[in-house]
Amino acid sequence: MKVIEKIREAAKEDRVIFSFEYFPPKTEDGVDNLFERMERMVAHNPAFGDITWGAGGSTADLTLDISNRMQNMICVETMMHLTCTNMPVDKIDHALDTIKSNGIQNVLALRGDPPHGQDKFVQVEGGFACALDLVRHIRAKYGDYFGITVAGYPEAHPDMITGDGGVSEEGYQSDLAYLKRKVDAGSDLIITQLFYDTDIFLKFVNDCREIGITCPIVPGIMPINNYKGFLRMTGFCKTKIPDEIKAALEPIKDNEEAVRAYGVHLGTEMCRKILAHGIKTLHLYTLNMEKSALAILMNLGLIDETKVQRSLPWRRPTNAFRSKESVRPIFWANRPKSYISRTVGWDQYPQGRWGDSRNPSYGALSDYQFMRRRSRNKKIQEEWGGPLKSIEDVHERFINFCLGKIRSNPWSELDGLQPETMMINKELESVNSKGFLTINSQPPVNGEKSDSPSVGPLHRILISGLT
Repeated sequence: MKVIEKIREAAKEDRVIFSFEYFPPKTEDGVDNLFERMERMVAHNPAFGDITWGAGGSTADLTLDISNRMQNMICVETMMHLTCTNMPVDKIDHALDTIKSNGIQNVLALRGDPPHGQDKFVQVEGGFACALDLVRHIRAKYGDYFGITVAGYPEAHPDMITGDGGVSEEGYQSDLAYLKRKVDAGSDLIITQLFYDTDIFLKFVNDCREIGITCPIVPGIMPINNYKGFLRMTGFCKTKIPDEIKAALEPIKDNEEAVRAYGVHLGTEMCRKILAHGIKTLHLYTLNMEKSALAILMNLGLIDETKVQRSLPWRRPTNAFRSKESVRPIFWANRPKSYISRTVGWDQYPQGRWGDSRNPSYGALSDYQFMRRRSRNKKIQEEWGGPLKSIEDVHERFINFCLGKIRSNPWSELDGLQPETMMINKELESVNSKGFLTINSQPPVNGEKSDSPSVGPLHRILISGLT
């Protein structure tokens, strides 16, 4: 689904919505950690999440991989950044074709920062000169498939800002005019550069409206997590820091907890002022950290950590080609993340599940393995990887799991048994001791209500399967 459609739906219902931005980590462990964090944040139902594209296309492959996993396994509507820097048209088309095949419909079109070691943006041979060229290309080649977002700069693009005096009025107006050209070329939405003077943002929105820009303008809010990082980011973006913020930070700059607490307070007050002016969408630059962003949303009353609950044990797909799916087999309740990856190649479900493994619709077990955390793999190895000397050893391993003595298992992403299985674990012990190994078991359900703590989740799956 396009982000612009979500924003329009929320506007009709007068709802406030929010979103998160992430960047590709530099290490494999960092990627694992990011997805764990993303899981926790997505539980609060953001309208979308976006992932950045490294300067000069330096993270292109990783960004494409993370985008796919966000959309199809985390199941959050995903917007991928795409820049022109060091990107010939064939590489741009490869990126767009890849995310389209993965059911992603949202792109943030940017010129991009110069690659590491370069001071200025240089157009590559056969590439685009600016974000406007990229927007035009996407619309010309892909029609209306993609929702296109562009960047807006409340204080003007950093390239237009010289010295401490900021941007000239002529430069500011020129930047606004260029933004309108990007919107007129086919952009649906504007997300702004970070700012810390809310009045500057509100003036920017008004100035955009006066020159005929009518699309939604979403404020980009970056919580202050630490003092040095704040100075580095505002220096790079040439962002104005109001005197009162400087004064508040100076005495606490060496106290990280105090800085973070002030950052949450400041972000909350900025958002409150923006919401009071009728803007109903907030975009949080998380820097891959969850606590400050979630604290701001809690202060605003937009989320409640004590009430995170799924209507079903699995998330509905956000993939554009599978978003209307509303039913899953009961046994997939144990795999809320891996269902789509496990079935993406099954062109005649369920024929591929029990058919010839050489059939291209069969799907390989490795399709979902990469989603498992390294710590989980280690736990499975410890509990299931020991030598088995007899068939009785196999029976014992399964019995120990049914009795809760082993908490991990290779066929479920959950930690331990589900509540309804605990009701019949003694019976399962008996069954497994006779050589019938069980991996999907459930008790009979008769007259139990959906809010039952033990079988309620199972009941809701059964109801879903009947609708």
